Amino acid sequence: MRSSESSSYSPSTLRAEVRPAKDSDLAHILEVEAQAGRPFLDAAMLAEAIDDDARLVVVAFVRGASDVGELVGWGKTHSWDYADGAAPKGHYLGGVTVRPDRRRKGIGTALTQARLDWIWRRASEAWYVVNASNLASIGLHRRWGFAEVARAPGFHTTTFDGGAGILMRTDRPGAPA
Repeated sequence: MRSSESSSYSPSTLRAEVRPAKDSDLAHILEVEAQAGRPFLDAAMLAEAIDDDARLVVVAFVRGASDVGELVGWGKTHSWDYADGAAPKGHYLGGVTVRPDRRRKGIGTALTQARLDWIWRRASEAWYVVNASNLASIGLHRRWGFAEVARAPGFHTTTFDGGAGILMRTDRPGAPA
């Protein structure tokens, strides 16, 4: 979400079904990215992520008049097996994209919860990196207890417009401190 958009987060709810992505979802994911005005997404890299057991790619569908459903958003995780400066190895939430006409309706929340549930089955902590100006995303992730750990121009392979990124962390609910 662009920093020029409102930083408060109070979605109206839209029932979304979230499931792991399949190769047959690739074209629809690319369409969502295009509708969101995002830079070109490498379909081959996304297909690799879908097939990688160490990562998760999820998609969200809503059902309209038909029972077919339409793909309206997607998200992914990353798993780093090495540290990069302040960013440790571990499971990270990757990006989430929701179709512009379906934003602020709980779809991003559902995609994030599904990815965190997957991470919690593998680790006691989750990580997330974000542009410091993306207040809406930071606000969304606070509901899961994400707190700032460090700031830098980049973490692992992610660099940030304006050169200011934040590394955030949360613990699995009920995990020993």
